[in-house]
Amino acid sequence: MPKDTVTPAEAASGRTAVLYRMALPDHLCPSGQKAKFLLERKGYAVDDRLFRTRAEVDAFKAEHGVATTPQAWIEGERVGGYTDLRARLTDWDPKATTYRPVLYLFAVAALTALALSVGVLGAITWQTLGWFISVSMILLGMQKLRDVEGFSTMFLNYDVLARRWVPYAYIYPFAETGAGILMTGMIATWLSAPVALFISTVGAWSVFKAVYLDKRELKCACVGGNSNVPLGFVSLTENLMMMGMAIVMLVLLI
Repeated sequence: MPKDTVTPAEAASGRTAVLYRMALPDHLCPSGQKAKFLLERKGYAVDDRLFRTRAEVDAFKAEHGVATTPQAWIEGERVGGYTDLRARLTDWDPKATTYRPVLYLFAVAALTALALSVGVLGAITWQTLGWFISVSMILLGMQKLRDVEGFSTMFLNYDVLARRWVPYAYIYPFAETGAGILMTGMIATWLSAPVALFISTVGAWSVFKAVYLDKRELKCACVGGNSNVPLGFVSLTENLMMMGMAIVMLVLLI
């Protein structure tokens, strides 16, 4: 890449943004592509400066004292990489708590329950609600199974049983997923309903105690470890719905 006679800060004026990113023969930087798309979406004309060799990348990093690429300049100053750019141009905050992941999950569960009801039963019935809860359990369990270690660490912050017996934190994702699968198939109720009732009762008490009695501000392990979902009303509601479904299934079994 030939040396520019105008500095990036000088070139990045008005609605023009300067973006340095990798476009090597064996690597087209995903973050660079996202940075370019974001800048264009926000109305910037992008002065797109591509690195074609590793030597160019290393020389750029040494010259500007940066550890990574892409690097973007807007309004006469260097913003940084894609995450810095995203934080600058949108309201995104990587540390902010949000219910979005669990709301998306519940939306998928609801649509799946509706599809099962219409496709299998030909109508929306009480079974639709049951499928919504059981499918939610499967999806939530799968999120935990993606990183059992991360989940168990976060879970141990508030679950009353796991804090007394650590193996429970490792058992929980399998129990939740398994019970959800059996409930969705409406089989082995004698097993799935007691398991769901047990884990949801312990879970509801743990959330209530941590949030409403101890007044602790924690993140919920409901969608796996390292999430920014706050522990509170949604987590408690999730457990109460599971409890309700389990009780109904046990009553019907009797």
